[in-house]
Amino acid sequence: MKVLVTGATGLIGSALCDALYARGDHVVGLSRDPSRARSANPRVTWRKWEPTLERPDPGAFEGVDGVVHLLGERIDQRWTDEAKRKIMETRRQGTHNLVQGIEALEEKPKVLVSQAAVGYYGDRGAEEVDESDGPGESFDAEVVQVWEAAAHELDGDDDVRLVILRTGQVLTPRGGMLKELLTPFKLGVGGPLAGGEQYVSWIHLEDEIGMILWALENESVSGTINATAPEPATNKDFSKALGRAVNRPAITPVPGLVLDLKFGREFGQVLRGGQRVIPKRARELGYEFKYPQLDAALDDLL
Repeated sequence: MKVLVTGATGLIGSALCDALYARGDHVVGLSRDPSRARSANPRVTWRKWEPTLERPDPGAFEGVDGVVHLLGERIDQRWTDEAKRKIMETRRQGTHNLVQGIEALEEKPKVLVSQAAVGYYGDRGAEEVDESDGPGESFDAEVVQVWEAAAHELDGDDDVRLVILRTGQVLTPRGGMLKELLTPFKLGVGGPLAGGEQYVSWIHLEDEIGMILWALENESVSGTINATAPEPATNKDFSKALGRAVNRPAITPVPGLVLDLKFGREFGQVLRGGQRVIPKRARELGYEFKYPQLDAALDDLL
């Protein structure tokens, strides 16, 4: 299989490229800086693309069977006006340009797997939510709605199957939330954030990659799918599980003020909330999670 990947140098993208090569596939990567990307992963065929300014070069799609779209400015930063503009535009305009590039091809890929996020649902407290539930009202929820709407420009094109993965917190010690938490927890000063009652919808990196490959390969898989493990945990329970995994206590609470100081008030407020997201459609369509339970996932990762 020949797969084109945007965001191929990112945390998920680099792991996806490794998984594709491990099974004998060929990978084309789109990057603003192909030379730098090539030094990070020389096995990928790199092509230049400015996602907010242009469609990808049609030549990048030659022989491509599927596209995985992971590109987007990182959201875990202070939400200044400039940061919010980049977070929104890399997803809105970048996805629009990618889709329009696909639509203009004579020979189109069979499938587009487009990344999204569980932030779509906003803060839902302890309520279980699945793909049938509506969006929230926070900035991150607005971003995901716009992101998905751009991907849905493919609707009506019978030649390209569209899969949108609303991904939760991807667990890996190489980055993201888990990397951020490891140092304080290993030092014995970790604990629940802002009271700890908010839910964390998580997924092991291996299952995130597994779900992308499953979506690429299976013609029965289409539409919006929650890419989260079946058992979301409260932040308090997540902290206890992480403490067990590193054999340290997890009793030092982190007040919400710390989140505000690090990320700013708006994003800090979002981090006080959470979503209890269930992967209903993934289970209905037959995806088998390798790590459905948090303790086993953390033990494997750490």
